[in-house]
Amino acid sequence: MNLRNAIKGMLMTLALLIWTDLGGIAAGEPPTGDLAIKGYDAVAYFTAGKAVKGSDLFTFRWHGMTWHFSTRENRELFASGPEKYAPQYDGFCAWAMSEARKAHTDPEVWKIVDGKLYLNCSEAAHEKWSRDIPGNIEKADANWLKMKGGN
Repeated sequence: MNLRNAIKGMLMTLALLIWTDLGGIAAGEPPTGDLAIKGYDAVAYFTAGKAVKGSDLFTFRWHGMTWHFSTRENRELFASGPEKYAPQYDGFCAWAMSEARKAHTDPEVWKIVDGKLYLNCSEAAHEKWSRDIPGNIEKADANWLKMKGGN
């Protein structure tokens, strides 16, 4: 009887492993593909002045993405005005956008300019972007409008 129970347990474990590899989502894991800014708290850039990893305990759906926050308060601030806290260009790299291309960002490489959050894909990109922030923002804004179909 013990051998039968052991085999049954192993088969159940195997079935669970196969199921999760075929697209099941384990408890506590966010869905893939729609996590905004790699799970960082967009509000913390403004309130804490640093990049802070969010938690799947405090989430908000906006703009087709799931946003994570480090506190309930930050989640509520974001929910009351996402445009105020969300990074520009849907979180794509500000430098790349100034060159009319999309690049994923490193949430640790950022700057707030005139109350708006800009992310870059690397320190090197941030350095290039920083050489002419107003000019690069102007170019990136125009390119983003074209990419989004706004002109």
